[in-house]
Amino acid sequence: MHRGLSFLSGVAFVALIALICGLLFNSLYQLRALGEQLNIVVEHHNRKIDLITQTQVAAHIRADSLYRMVLADDPFERDPHFLEFNRAAFLVGQGRNALRALGLTPAEQRDFDAQTQLVSHIQAVQEHVVDLLYDGHRTQAREALARDAIPLQEAFNAQLADMRNAYQRANLAAQRAAQQTYRQAYLLTVIFGAAAITLALLIAWHTIRKISQKSRQLRDQMAALEQSRAALREEATHDALTGLANRRLFYDRLQQAIRHSLRYGGKVGILYVDMDRFKDINDQHGHHIGDAVLMEVAQRLRECVRESDSVARLGGDEFVVLLEGVQDRQDCLAAALKIEQSLARTTRFGDLHLEIDASIGQALYPDDGDDEDALIRAADAAMYRVKSGCESERQCSLPFQ
Repeated sequence: MHRGLSFLSGVAFVALIALICGLLFNSLYQLRALGEQLNIVVEHHNRKIDLITQTQVAAHIRADSLYRMVLADDPFERDPHFLEFNRAAFLVGQGRNALRALGLTPAEQRDFDAQTQLVSHIQAVQEHVVDLLYDGHRTQAREALARDAIPLQEAFNAQLADMRNAYQRANLAAQRAAQQTYRQAYLLTVIFGAAAITLALLIAWHTIRKISQKSRQLRDQMAALEQSRAALREEATHDALTGLANRRLFYDRLQQAIRHSLRYGGKVGILYVDMDRFKDINDQHGHHIGDAVLMEVAQRLRECVRESDSVARLGGDEFVVLLEGVQDRQDCLAAALKIEQSLARTTRFGDLHLEIDASIGQALYPDDGDDEDALIRAADAAMYRVKSGCESERQCSLPFQ
């Protein structure tokens, strides 16, 4: 009898061990499948969605650059838009090549090939519009843009949107499959018996922890991507050293100010600030002191202007101030005097006491020019007249009439 009980206990123990091993192997298998499905959601599909989004943004930039080229009256104004136009074309091709490199299903490959033909057609039409522009046929270029280029671009955007929606649906399907896998693992765990319930709970806890980690990874990746995009936008429009607006952003703000002045009246002032003897500071004390001086100048310029005004660094030791809503030239001169007085304060950089001087030229819209380039040239010329020896006479910063 004892031997019979021992035999039965041994059989039950072996059966329990077998159930636990079966539960373990089944759970590990199911967890591996679940991890692969989650990887598809987190990495593969989201990577494709991101590439499609990048391609769509680049295509929009290319179309926008072409539109700005058509609107530009001055051929020289088209050059930066033309460079942006070509760079966006490269980014579109790069994004599509990266998408193809990730691997496509036969159905996706057919859609991709059809899209390739559309992209080639769009490029041909856009290049035709550019050729018309540079041949001097602006009217025909505008007609071709409205008739052909814009509808084709809209069709391309619609195709990209459809692709992105398809991958988002695939994401949902993968998530449902992952949930189904989890339910199957849980059901099999219950069937294996109460003897393995503790192990099943541990595996369930481990699974939930893994899912939470993957979810956190996904959120972290999305947050990092958004931060990266914000940083790229900041880098594209602001000076890295001083944090001021760069040349591109300043020109955009100046264009807006001129348009506002043209529509509602009023005047726009420009102050061109060029530091004196800055090269001597760099040569004598090193570039780290020069950078500190530039940052100090940027801070003082911010403090001297109103919230409605803008300060930008054009490069090197050249700064420019946009004064909106000024009444006359005296407002510009008063602002220039305030900046001169602020910069004239002796500044301490470590053990050094440096005097910061600058030559300031000014220009007024529409008196000194009817566009941003003319105003910048007028203010720059006025600055050079001040630098050439007229610092004691503020009227010499007036542009020649």
